[in-house]
Amino acid sequence: MAQCVQSVQEFIQDSFVPLVAALCSEEAERLTRRNNLSFAELVRPFCRLTSEVHMRDPNNQLHIIKNLKIAVNSIITHPPQPGAIRKLLHDVVSVSQPAEGLVANVITAGDYDLNISATTPWFESYRECFLQSMPASDHEFLNHYVACMLVVSSIEPDPVEQFLKLSQEQHRIQHSNEYSYPKWFIPNTLKYYVLLHDVSTGEEQRADSIYEEMKQRYGTQGCYLLKINSRVSNRGADEQIPDPWSQYLQKNTIQNQDSYEDYTVVSNKNTDHLISDGIDSEMKDGLSNNFKTHPLQLDHPSGSLDSTDYMKASTSLQDSKKSNSGTPHGACLTLTDHDRIRQFIQEFTFRGLLPHIEKTIRQLNDQLISRKGLSRSLFSATKKWFSGSKVPEKSINELKNTSGLLYPPEAPELQIRKMADLCFLVQHYELAYSCYHTAKKDFLNDQAMLYAAGALEMAAVSAFLQPGAPRPYPAHYMETAIQTYRDICKNMVLAERCVLLSAEILKSQSKYSEAAALLIRLTSEDSDLRSALLLEQAAHCFINMKSPMVRKFAFHMILAGHRFSKAGQKKHALRCYCQAMQVYKGKGWSLAEDHINFTIGRQSFTLRQLDNAVSAFRHILINDSKQPPAQQGAFLREYLYVYKNATQLSPDGPLPQLPLPYINSSATRVFFGHDRRPAEGEKQAATHVSLDQEYDSESSQQWKELEEQVVSVINKGTIPSNFQPTQFCLNRYSDNSKFPLAVIEEPITVEVSFRNPLKVPLLLTDLSLLWKFQPKDFSAKHDGETKEQGMCDEDMVGTEAIAEFLINSEETKVARLKLFPHQTGELHILGVVYNLGSVQGAVSFDGIDPSIGLQTGKFVSNGLSVRGRQDLEIQGPRLNNTKEEKTSIKYGPDRRLDPIITEEMPLLEVFFINFPTGLLCGEIRKAYVEFVNVSKRPLTALKVVSKHPEFFTFGGNTAVLTPLSPSASENCSAYKTVVTDPTSVRTALLSSASSADFGVGTGGSPEVIQVPLPDAVLLPGASVQLPMWLRGPDEEGVHEINFLFYYEGIKKHSKMCHRVLRHTAVICTSRSLHVRATVCRSNALGDEEGRGDNMLLFVDVENINTSETGVKEFHIVQVSSNSKHWKLQKSVNISGDKDTKVASRERAKLCFKAARCKNSEENYTFADIVFGNEQIISSASPCADFFFQSLSSEFKRTHVQSHTHASQRAVKQSFDETVRLIQRCSEVDLNIVVLWKAYVVEDSKQLILEGQHHVALNTVGKEAFSFPQKQELPETVLLKFFRPENAPVPARPTPEQLSNLIKTSLHYPESFNHSFHQKSLCLVPVTLLLSNCSQAVVDVMIDLRHKPASSEALEIHGSFTWLGQTQYKLQLKGEEVYSLQLKACFVHTGVYNLGTPRVFAKLVDQVTLFETSQQNSMPALIIINNI
Repeated sequence: MAQCVQSVQEFIQDSFVPLVAALCSEEAERLTRRNNLSFAELVRPFCRLTSEVHMRDPNNQLHIIKNLKIAVNSIITHPPQPGAIRKLLHDVVSVSQPAEGLVANVITAGDYDLNISATTPWFESYRECFLQSMPASDHEFLNHYVACMLVVSSIEPDPVEQFLKLSQEQHRIQHSNEYSYPKWFIPNTLKYYVLLHDVSTGEEQRADSIYEEMKQRYGTQGCYLLKINSRVSNRGADEQIPDPWSQYLQKNTIQNQDSYEDYTVVSNKNTDHLISDGIDSEMKDGLSNNFKTHPLQLDHPSGSLDSTDYMKASTSLQDSKKSNSGTPHGACLTLTDHDRIRQFIQEFTFRGLLPHIEKTIRQLNDQLISRKGLSRSLFSATKKWFSGSKVPEKSINELKNTSGLLYPPEAPELQIRKMADLCFLVQHYELAYSCYHTAKKDFLNDQAMLYAAGALEMAAVSAFLQPGAPRPYPAHYMETAIQTYRDICKNMVLAERCVLLSAEILKSQSKYSEAAALLIRLTSEDSDLRSALLLEQAAHCFINMKSPMVRKFAFHMILAGHRFSKAGQKKHALRCYCQAMQVYKGKGWSLAEDHINFTIGRQSFTLRQLDNAVSAFRHILINDSKQPPAQQGAFLREYLYVYKNATQLSPDGPLPQLPLPYINSSATRVFFGHDRRPAEGEKQAATHVSLDQEYDSESSQQWKELEEQVVSVINKGTIPSNFQPTQFCLNRYSDNSKFPLAVIEEPITVEVSFRNPLKVPLLLTDLSLLWKFQPKDFSAKHDGETKEQGMCDEDMVGTEAIAEFLINSEETKVARLKLFPHQTGELHILGVVYNLGSVQGAVSFDGIDPSIGLQTGKFVSNGLSVRGRQDLEIQGPRLNNTKEEKTSIKYGPDRRLDPIITEEMPLLEVFFINFPTGLLCGEIRKAYVEFVNVSKRPLTALKVVSKHPEFFTFGGNTAVLTPLSPSASENCSAYKTVVTDPTSVRTALLSSASSADFGVGTGGSPEVIQVPLPDAVLLPGASVQLPMWLRGPDEEGVHEINFLFYYEGIKKHSKMCHRVLRHTAVICTSRSLHVRATVCRSNALGDEEGRGDNMLLFVDVENINTSETGVKEFHIVQVSSNSKHWKLQKSVNISGDKDTKVASRERAKLCFKAARCKNSEENYTFADIVFGNEQIISSASPCADFFFQSLSSEFKRTHVQSHTHASQRAVKQSFDETVRLIQRCSEVDLNIVVLWKAYVVEDSKQLILEGQHHVALNTVGKEAFSFPQKQELPETVLLKFFRPENAPVPARPTPEQLSNLIKTSLHYPESFNHSFHQKSLCLVPVTLLLSNCSQAVVDVMIDLRHKPASSEALEIHGSFTWLGQTQYKLQLKGEEVYSLQLKACFVHTGVYNLGTPRVFAKLVDQVTLFETSQQNSMPALIIINNI
């Protein structure tokens, strides 16, 4: 049980006090009414004695009475009705609520921290009122009047006569059969005569004289002169006199008849039959016999009241409280009068009441002692004589079905009980216990169960209250008494009193478990209020145990709340549920939580606590509910109904926060710009960015790098410090640390992710964004004031609303909401605003099962919808850079919802016409690009940047553009062609071009390409079409090629300098040709022009195309070379067929002669060898474009590889130069372009495709490919661990490099005739040509003494010898050719190999000799014939 203000001893003593009746004359009542009080009310605050009282027991032992209290009540002759009693108790509980701002006790039990009210004043008030309202029954005398005060005013004409009348009236009430109520303790009731004197108006002398007469008539012990009303009403109005009556009258206000005249009370039909000690407040007419009406009497008979709830009363309790608290009490009384009343009560108790009680106890004791001498049989006979209605003995079972025995008032057993009650009232608990115990035995012997239960009850209480506790508390007495009252006597009122007393006693002994069991046992269906209060106290017992039982506490609190609710005590019900909620909350008891929240919501709504109601229903909806769909739908409808009522109270207030649907704020995406246009026929719009695309961090990084690249080129190699990469779509992965930029008059689309956690659909209507806008002119200094969203602000920011947005059960769905900024400034998107409603019922729409999900369209709302908002609060990324950030949890800003609206900018749209989706590797295709300026601002500086510039070209600066119309024939060549003369077949046609003409080698980035706009400006609304050549990538597969179009406005802005447009082209390439080429030095030192430098070029073309693509065959139509130093001279093919066809999986080998051309540092020399009838001018667009782009990409690739060795190369600079000179000898800068046509049959129509492949030849003798071959790795590779080491700088050039330093050639007759008969020695002149291939001066040494190493060579070729000088030392200048005359001597006929001289060379400034080798040269065979 909860803590009480009183101790258990004080509580029991105050519950059982001597009752004194008050009978006043009309004039006396009028005197007290001047203070707005009846006589009984007047003396009530002074009825507790402030000093100890002494009396003697029957054994003449002195007995001390401490803290004695008496009760003075007006005589009421009509018992109250049960309905009024119920109403009284209901109001007592209702008016007593927890104090505002009361600090609750915090009880920690396990992992629970509960805020619980330690006291329950409503229970104490109920208990006090209940015990005071106990009926005066015949089986006990505790509620019987012991004495009666007769009060007469001193201004009566004949006060003594009036006393006589009152005395007769009291006698008539007590002894005539006309009145059965009230009950009197003994026939000879003490009468105490009180003369009431009004000091302010009455004559004091007359009062004194009357008092003297009274003393003579009634004795000094039996009368008293009470002087009151010393204060004059109109004087000293500002003097503050304490009001001791208010605390008593507030409790009893509800007992006044005035408060019940207009009440309609409906309660349980079996509710407790309680009677109050009500005060007759209707005695204004002064009729002393007006005793018929009890204050708890209703205006209509209500014997069978059967509802379980109370109807609302017309007069509220609060109003009656206010009226009472506002009425001054004791206005005519001074503090002296207060003391006089207190003195009067003491005199009455000391001189009148206690002596009377003492005398009565002695008399009863004497009677009992005298009767103890009688024989048991006679005693029994006397009892039978006195008890006419006594029933014969029956079995216990039969007794339980009877009302028990009824004793007459004079029965000796009742005299024992009467004595026990008197002793109990004056705190003589030992004697009382003894008498109760004796009476209990007699009653049980007679099987008078009602009497026995009463004796057991009071015996237990007396045993507990005995000083020094000579015996333990007999709890079993109480158990028996409760069981008897409840089960046999069917008297729940007395059973309840037993429980209240016993529970308080058990609580004082810390027997909380027993107390709780007792309280719970008395809960029943007959009284919801009683059950609620007892269950609540049982819950407090569980929480106050040594080991608190938290869940039992919560469970019984829920039960108490339920019963409070049934009893109409909404506030108490709400409080109980709220206290229990602390235990169930967050423990996974979701269904219990739902039930509690639902009840809290309903009770709060009934009490008009709408905010609490909304909060409770909100909790039901936002928790992951395990309720069935129908229940969730009911919860939602309740919530909407409550919410609607709450919002109607403050229609002009701020929009409330709605709990549904859930919004995943971090998944919010913001898109800046217009939606992408769909494709129109052959016109395909740039893919750009859209909300339908998934975020790809790798792709995002590529776009950022492309933009940085073009900005760096524009700003001459540096990126400005204020550069901010353009982000069209912001999401949780993008960098949102800076304020994004949006352009005026361009829409901002916010994608909000909604999730419906319920199993019922939600319907959102009129869904739009909530924003705040601060206008700012970025070109001016002053700023505008901030504007919230409103009706008048459409001229600032236009808001698009979605009329209906349905989210099916447990569905996640995104809504795209748009804003249209019309002014520059700072925009802050705060959240979304919408009407939340539910779809009508769980019926199917158009035959669609609602569990499947409703189709989009018009929905039937159930009419309940509330308008509210939800804020978009996005937490930024966690910071993890500094030490402080790593050790603490800090989050950076996320500004995706705070765009800055900048001034108007140009807006570009790009369309691709005839853009292919599939190409052959190396295929050239012509398409068109259309650029459209859809803004009101001109745009300029249009550039395109891509990681794959070799994929496309807009043509060179000097290219003759073909007609712009894309309606040209499909077979029209994309190349610039010239019809050739048949005689020039296989002879090179020369032309030249500069790399600068094609944007290569100008120092800029090759990836950034200027778009050749006419006049370099695109005016507002204008469009231009430009041709664009595409070349299929060399690698087969699917290629994603990113284009970034960069452009600027004519007018520069402070916030946004440029804009970009993205396009991703997806090209699927299939295999076509594979070209490999090798170049080697020609053995012939001279060419047609007499120069000694020429090479042979072998080109190997393989058709690797699969037949699936429909390509029948490839025709090699032309092979072109382009180089600054070399050119193709002619084709040396043996075949006479001028057209080279390569069918599937076939390979063709071509051989060409190449010669060194005149040195040209700027221009490239283009040489075309044509196999067909048309020459493709390789130095024009698009052939040269793709050649130069492939050249730059090849250069970039080799540059990256060589860059890694830069640090090593710097180690030995001088030696490096030497090696470099030697390396140059074997280098060749020759690029080959193989141009082809392919014939394709597609849809029974033949198409001609054309294309080109590039091969870059860098080294003599080393094979080069048009596309690097992939090395197939073995399936399993052993894991190797190694330490990376810097590759050492080579100490000498490689043999391949050395072999090309000096080129040698032997000139001799192929056949030589000699007559060995005439001359035995044959001498043949041989010329050895030495050619220095390097630019440096070389020392050469020729050694003729070289012999073949193997004997086989000797046998095959025979032996010969060189005559003359066998060793030569020469010095050759750069690229010098030297002729050395030698003689070979033969002695036999035969075939001889003259290639035996060894040639050594070294640079002039070097010491080491390097031997050159002629590995690639053929054997120099000579035939010696004999004539």
